[in-house]
Amino acid sequence: MMNPKNFLLLVMLVCTLTIQRGFSQQVNFVQTEDQIDLFLGDKMVTSYKIGENLLKPYLFPILSPSGVVVTRGFPIEERKGESKDHPHHTGLYFTYGSNEEVNGNSFWNLHDIPPQIKHMEVLEMKEGKNKGYLTTLSHWIGKDHKALLSETRKMEFSFIKDRYIFDFDIVLKALNLPVTFEDTKEGMFAVRVADWLAEKSNQSEIQNTGEYLNAEGDRTEKNIWGKRSSWVRLEGENDGKRIGIAIYHHPESTNYPTFWHARGYGCFAANPIGQFDFQKGRHIEQPEKRTLTLQPGEEAKFKFRVTIYEGDRTFENFNKEFINFSRK
Repeated sequence: MMNPKNFLLLVMLVCTLTIQRGFSQQVNFVQTEDQIDLFLGDKMVTSYKIGENLLKPYLFPILSPSGVVVTRGFPIEERKGESKDHPHHTGLYFTYGSNEEVNGNSFWNLHDIPPQIKHMEVLEMKEGKNKGYLTTLSHWIGKDHKALLSETRKMEFSFIKDRYIFDFDIVLKALNLPVTFEDTKEGMFAVRVADWLAEKSNQSEIQNTGEYLNAEGDRTEKNIWGKRSSWVRLEGENDGKRIGIAIYHHPESTNYPTFWHARGYGCFAANPIGQFDFQKGRHIEQPEKRTLTLQPGEEAKFKFRVTIYEGDRTFENFNKEFINFSRK
């Protein structure tokens, strides 16, 4: 006769495997000239935009597990009553510098091409059950039409019933010249959220329901913007559902823990390079500038996790996910 304890463990294992099988779905990529669409089963999850005339590659739109769009439409698509500020905020993106902070080039804001972060090629595209992998190569091209940096972006997409997990491992490598990133708040890893998820958008006719929370327990833009933290989440309500986005900064990343350029109107950004603007904005005495310089062949790594989740999640849930991510 089986030991009761062993029987209980067997039942738990069978239940766990049954649940996992029930949630198992195929991840598929569909590539066209200007984008790579990501599907979980027959559900659209997001699209990686890579058109040669874009200022930068970006993910848009991004949907929650139940199909709610968590990214703002403007300027890519029109949505009734939506805000129309900051047209350079397009989906989820990685870029830096609005006033010539990268060797005299601006990559963050709206401008003519070049400068441009240009998609060059797909290095890996791997499909599987509940996971997909996409690795791309881009060049940061200056206004003189010469490439300053190569960007290798590894993206791992993982899927669970109530949340989608996007892991980013991004390596910037200086090519033929030293590259200096001057200090600015305008960067770096960012998502422009849908207006319903924003805390307060004066230009929107849509009700704002969001609230920021960081790893120190601070809440709202007022208490989070310009501070350093290992993670921040933004959570709101859509049609009676609690839906949120959490961004985690990996300890192996450059200048961990990152500063947060988290705006109430919906720009949700982690900026590990900037400092002066944040310290000044937080009224720190004698704010200090900081730069990052890469010599030719030298690399800088930036690792982030984005979780799009549904349902109630506790402060401890976010801390636990950060710990799991930090061990990866």
